[in-house]
Amino acid sequence: MTINGRAPVKWPHQVGVVPAEAHCRQKRAADRILETAVASHGAVVCQVVVGLGGVGKTQLAAGLAHRLFGSGSLDLLVWVSATSRSAVVTSYAQAFADTTGVDGPSSDHAAGRFLAWLATSQRRWLIVLDDVTDPNDLRGLWPPNTRSGRTVVTTRSTDSALIAGRRRIDVNVFTSDESAAYLAAKLGCHPFRLDEAVGLADDLGHLPLALAQAGAYIMDRTSMTCAGYRRRLVDRRRCMAELAPRALPDDYPHTVAATWSLSIDRADTLPPTGLARPVLELAALLDENGIPVTVFTSRAVRTYLKIRTGEPVEDGDVTDALDNLVQFSLATIAPGAGTVRVHGLLQRVVREACSDHIDVLAVTAANALHEIWPQIERDREHSQTLRANTAALVTYTRHLLWTHGAYQVLFDLGRSLGVTGQAAAAAAYFHTLHNTASGHLGPDHPTTLTSRNDLASWRGEAGDPAAAVATCQELLADRLRVRGPDDPGTLITRHALAYWRGRAGDPAGAVVGFAELLSDRIRVLKADHSHTLLTHLDLAYWRGQAGDPAGAVVACEALLPDFIRVLGSDNLHTLTARRNLAYWRGQAGDPAGAVVACEALLPDFIRVLGHDYPDTLTVRLDLASWRGETGDPAGALAAHEDLLGVRERILGADHQAVLTTRNDLAHWRGQADDPAGAVAAYEALLPDLLRVLGSDHPDTLIARCNLASWRGETGDLAGAVTAFEDLLPDLLRVFKADHPNIPLVRDSLEFWREALY
Repeated sequence: MTINGRAPVKWPHQVGVVPAEAHCRQKRAADRILETAVASHGAVVCQVVVGLGGVGKTQLAAGLAHRLFGSGSLDLLVWVSATSRSAVVTSYAQAFADTTGVDGPSSDHAAGRFLAWLATSQRRWLIVLDDVTDPNDLRGLWPPNTRSGRTVVTTRSTDSALIAGRRRIDVNVFTSDESAAYLAAKLGCHPFRLDEAVGLADDLGHLPLALAQAGAYIMDRTSMTCAGYRRRLVDRRRCMAELAPRALPDDYPHTVAATWSLSIDRADTLPPTGLARPVLELAALLDENGIPVTVFTSRAVRTYLKIRTGEPVEDGDVTDALDNLVQFSLATIAPGAGTVRVHGLLQRVVREACSDHIDVLAVTAANALHEIWPQIERDREHSQTLRANTAALVTYTRHLLWTHGAYQVLFDLGRSLGVTGQAAAAAAYFHTLHNTASGHLGPDHPTTLTSRNDLASWRGEAGDPAAAVATCQELLADRLRVRGPDDPGTLITRHALAYWRGRAGDPAGAVVGFAELLSDRIRVLKADHSHTLLTHLDLAYWRGQAGDPAGAVVACEALLPDFIRVLGSDNLHTLTARRNLAYWRGQAGDPAGAVVACEALLPDFIRVLGHDYPDTLTVRLDLASWRGETGDPAGALAAHEDLLGVRERILGADHQAVLTTRNDLAHWRGQADDPAGAVAAYEALLPDLLRVLGSDHPDTLIARCNLASWRGETGDLAGAVTAFEDLLPDLLRVFKADHPNIPLVRDSLEFWREALY
């Protein structure tokens, strides 16, 4: 018997072509989630499988369809390629005709009749709506929720109209184990091909589609291996299209690049029209692990987007563009962290597609990073994120930042390393940066000379003040030759040279250098210039170090009102001037006054810089030390013990500030009636000082002096005499004869000799 000329349907029945399961398909966690679809009220929920193009959403839905249909669990399976509303309507109309034997007067009418049939039918059915791009395409076409049927949607879109009231299943890339298992299954018949398989999976970001296409590419070539594919992958002369197999595996219709281009095109059409693509292009030049949202809302990026679109662009327009990328699974945003993530392989595809204007993108990204880099880096994680993004930008754009003069962010990166406690890394970085600058700009370019100045400073901060002095001396000669004596860069180098002379054990030389510099800065820059004020402050400091703490107090007291007037009370230099004043009060014999000053200063450091900023910790240590000097050595000891752990966590065990804290801690052990503990602490510290700073560094020599004194306090008089006898020639060799530490050591040596004999 026939109905309207049609043969009656045979159950079970399938409408549409279900994609075949991929070769070597991996069982995934999402498979188990798809199996569980029954809600508490007994109806089967609609499941929406969401993820980036190429993560295997269609394969998950196809696997479920094959399992259910093959096991006899379904009477009707309808697979719909739901890329448009007309495709959905046509598939529904076909299903209605097949299941009822009745042709509707129109496709729309038949589709509506089919949905009504689904709502009342006792047949077991599954509708798969694959690759939905626009939720409007399904308006009025959603299958009903019933006890006998179920619906699965796959989509790259996270639009709430698709998700709300339905069970969302997020699908990500393979895990490391899944990637390894896939490649082993795909290539295991030729084990030699698996060389560097783990590295290849990492290179491809564990994207299932990319791994499938790489596996097919490898198998298509007689001697190709994972290692060989990796070499081709990093070859910048090859684009991703050249690394696709001759025939795409598993009947997949698109390459990786084409798969994503569809999503990018769609995201770019959403309002604000035309912003999603350039925002994604900028993201493609930065760190895939997290890009601060503030990069994209920066003035530099908004200006670029205005030029690109011809329309004014506000912060809200940019965040809407980011949301459009998220909606199509092209990016993710971590709300708490305020960062954007983009898959590394997607970044590469986008970079290749915008190669004709990558220079403009590079300059825009560099200027944006420089713009948002904080002057005071209170958040170490944020600083690391900025450095990682700058490093990624350098990797992807190479010479472009130098060619187009956008290299200021490269200095930001190096200085950030230093101020966050990585002085040695900063010195190494600026060594490389100087060589790069010299190669691109020439050895006498102002930027190249500036990089040498940074190199000198961070060499000194890393524990080699003598090298800093030598570098500054060489640089000063070149600055005088190229720029002249009154050039700002020349004056900066003179300032650095005087400072590092003092740090290298020549405070008198530092005083002379700063005094000469001060007169020139007043002449060239005027008295109220910030650089002039800083020269005044450093001159006062080194006068104190040269043996005149009372004079340092007077100078700091006179300077402080000028710092507040010119720079403001919360300026870091003003806070430093207050700290110096407190320090020299204590050194001049007024530890109680130093305590009062530090107690007033510490809340301001915390408010301006934060609890963990290195300078804040220094003020806390100053306060603890001066309290100890007023008669509370046990309190000073306890405070130093607490702060040592904090400094080690923030700066690392080998940072000079950490070593200084250990020196102070050993001192307060002795002052707290534990001279043996002080000796043990100094004996443990000294090898680290020798290893990190070297035998001639002032801190190393001071530690040797302190160790000798505490040995005497434990009753080891002979040991104290021997230690001071060994130390004095080294002090005379390293320091000038009028260095204030030399008479102190001579007096100590005489004291312990008299005690011994």
